[in-house]
Amino acid sequence: MFSGLQHLHSFMPNLLLPVLVLSIVVFGIKYFSMRAFTKSDKRLALITLILGHLQLIMGLIIYFMGSNGFNLTKIEGFMKDTTLRLYAVEHISIMILAIAIITFGYSRAKRQFINSKKFASLGLSFLIAFVLILLRTPWSTWLA
Repeated sequence: MFSGLQHLHSFMPNLLLPVLVLSIVVFGIKYFSMRAFTKSDKRLALITLILGHLQLIMGLIIYFMGSNGFNLTKIEGFMKDTTLRLYAVEHISIMILAIAIITFGYSRAKRQFINSKKFASLGLSFLIAFVLILLRTPWSTWLA
């Protein structure tokens, strides 16, 4: 079961990243063209939020139950090794931050009454989260 969870966690970015890019593009276009915020926009933002949270939950389970996460912090000098530090500290902390930013942007957009502010909140927070995700994804492992 754990192996299946790891495979699902490795597959989920194939869904999350394109949806995140689509959200950024759609919300950016609608922000600059001053369009109305529709049900489909709300649905796209919610799907992005849900995919991000699912990915984070799977990652947290893998981090605390697997061998390449929290257990790496028990190795002496792990902070001096860039690979160990990536898996033990950087990846998990930046991904938590990225999903928190997605959540913040979604929550903030829900409270806005002006369409352009909704699009700005969603687009900017999703863009920041996307950049963070790209910076700390272990590409050598993920693409292997």
